[in-house]
Amino acid sequence: MLKTEFNNNTLTVYLDGEIDHDSACKIRRRIDCSARSLCPRLLCMNFEKVSFMDSSGVGLVMGRYRQMKLLGGSLRVTNVPDRIYRIFAMSGLEELGVLR
Repeated sequence: MLKTEFNNNTLTVYLDGEIDHDSACKIRRRIDCSARSLCPRLLCMNFEKVSFMDSSGVGLVMGRYRQMKLLGGSLRVTNVPDRIYRIFAMSGLEELGVLR
């Protein structure tokens, strides 16, 4: 499940459930399509309701980080549960300064 909002040049994506290879591909397509059409300055990915994530989730975030840089924008990842934050920290995403 994926919900999006666009306000004040910010595209907010509310992720829900599990992020694995199959769901990450679907999420990526929806986010990329919205980002290309709306050209937000900021993409905010809210992980509050994510119950499980494997390495596909890390790839999803890294790809959106690169995409937003190409579009001249930035990425912020918010409300990350502790169990998922550890995965992000080990992957090096913490060093990019996108986690809030």
